[in-house]
Amino acid sequence: MSKAFTREAEPDTNPGEEEMAAPFPPLPSGSKNYITPGGYKRLMDEFQWLMNKERPQVTATVAWAAANGDRSENADYIYGKKRMREIDRRIRFLTKRLDMAEVVDPAGPREDETRIFFGATVTFVNGKGKEKTVSIVGVDEIDTSRGYISWVSPMARALMKAREGDVVTLHAPGGTEELEILEVKYQAIPMGPFGEADDAGTGTGITGTNNPSG
Repeated sequence: MSKAFTREAEPDTNPGEEEMAAPFPPLPSGSKNYITPGGYKRLMDEFQWLMNKERPQVTATVAWAAANGDRSENADYIYGKKRMREIDRRIRFLTKRLDMAEVVDPAGPREDETRIFFGATVTFVNGKGKEKTVSIVGVDEIDTSRGYISWVSPMARALMKAREGDVVTLHAPGGTEELEILEVKYQAIPMGPFGEADDAGTGTGITGTNNPSG
């Protein structure tokens, strides 16, 4: 076994207004938005739904409410305007994320399938002998119930570029621990469709890797 890849988590950059309003963590400044095909489709489906269904419906409700008299006491109008602002903010956020997207297929061919990059599914064991499997995905695809971790998270940063048999050191808010990598796979990472409830966690830290997709 080799000893490799001890990394310190770095603080996040200050997110903009739209990033702070979004349910997903911000991207590192200047980085690409690495994302799987399933994750990209889910964001695009949400964008299309907001643009073609929800926004027109809310616009119609606001127009109807505005025609019903005093707007200052019209709950439908007040709520509709508030909802419209939320929708427009979300549309701007999704537009930005999709424009920045760099789609990487985890099941696609790679020069070195033994090394960990974006899209890898990694099985490791910690110092207590507990085995765990995680998949490294985009910041908009985190799902702790499935073991999907962001490529900017401290754990992904610790694993990045290591191979089977390596021992890496994870520095996280809960403390420091060593992880022995047992297996590295590149396979399809299923993503639930837009509208499916996500048990999303949060990714933290700034990657020092220019190309986590290998």
